[in-house]
Amino acid sequence: MTETEKTKKQLLIFILIAYGVTYLMGILTWYGSTIPIEMGVFPNAQMFYPAAGVMLAYLVTQWKDPLLPRWFFLFFLLVTFVMIGICVLSVVMPEKTTMLYGQSVSLWTVIIQYASIGGSILLWIFLLVSGKKKRGAYGLGWRRWKASLFCILVFGVLYFGRGAMAYVMGGEPGAILDILGSSDALIYLLIQPVNFLLAFAPFLGEEYGWRYYLQPLLQKRFGLKGGVLVLGVAWGLWHVFLDFFYYTTPDRGLIMTLSQIITCVTLGIFFAWAYKKTGNIWVPVILHFMNNNLTLVIAGNYSAEVLENQQVTWSMIPASLILNGLFYGVFLLSKEFREEKG
Repeated sequence: MTETEKTKKQLLIFILIAYGVTYLMGILTWYGSTIPIEMGVFPNAQMFYPAAGVMLAYLVTQWKDPLLPRWFFLFFLLVTFVMIGICVLSVVMPEKTTMLYGQSVSLWTVIIQYASIGGSILLWIFLLVSGKKKRGAYGLGWRRWKASLFCILVFGVLYFGRGAMAYVMGGEPGAILDILGSSDALIYLLIQPVNFLLAFAPFLGEEYGWRYYLQPLLQKRFGLKGGVLVLGVAWGLWHVFLDFFYYTTPDRGLIMTLSQIITCVTLGIFFAWAYKKTGNIWVPVILHFMNNNLTLVIAGNYSAEVLENQQVTWSMIPASLILNGLFYGVFLLSKEFREEKG
């Protein structure tokens, strides 16, 4: 098999898993929304699919490579399969509930959280025992500490700056200070490093697929800037079933999809900038974790339910475009995206 043939085969496998499984499960997501059931299991599982596609592609085409971290990849695929199974069971047996903190909640929501945490802990072990050479050979090693910490710090400042600007535009200029000054926010922020260690797997699940694997391919085809923009659109459309049946209601799904594309394009630019600057896939993994979890801080609501059934409107789109463009999209002008002149 030539390198070109191998690349095409890897890409086909990636697309079949990252998009094929996503859209097949999307049909189940739609059906689940009609029952209705607790929908939080579906986005949790979906985050695993992009990396699962990459890892399966490598296992199929490069099994004999002595530097392939086989056991880490195989266990990641096993965790992904378990997550899919939980989603299916949540639809087949939607009536299953359990008590959590004195409240009745879906049993499958609790199970998928424990599966993600348990999977993350075991994946850390498999990753560590695979050795530094194998981690480095497949982009899983930590690189450039100073540049990596700098990018993480910059994102934190921009994230809260964007949140503060959103409140200013909404006529509440002091709201962000009240939120960040609360004890709930402080405690929540302090426990996030531990939360990341216990739940990194789904975030690696996306970023290993998007930034590590697909981004270089698209940049080779469309250029440094064009590749990132195409990836942002592809990433946004990957969310389409969640946009219609989880993040909001079907009647507002089109608005959410457009908003999602804006977010994915602009946020993808910053993630790409950070990855290009560091060569460290763990930086966009951490940034993705921060983006998803700090949303609760900005909203001043520490329940994951704040992400569901959002009341989006067309009037929100211009503000989203302006804010995300100014805080994240502007990085497309940085030197990391300048094409080399021949």
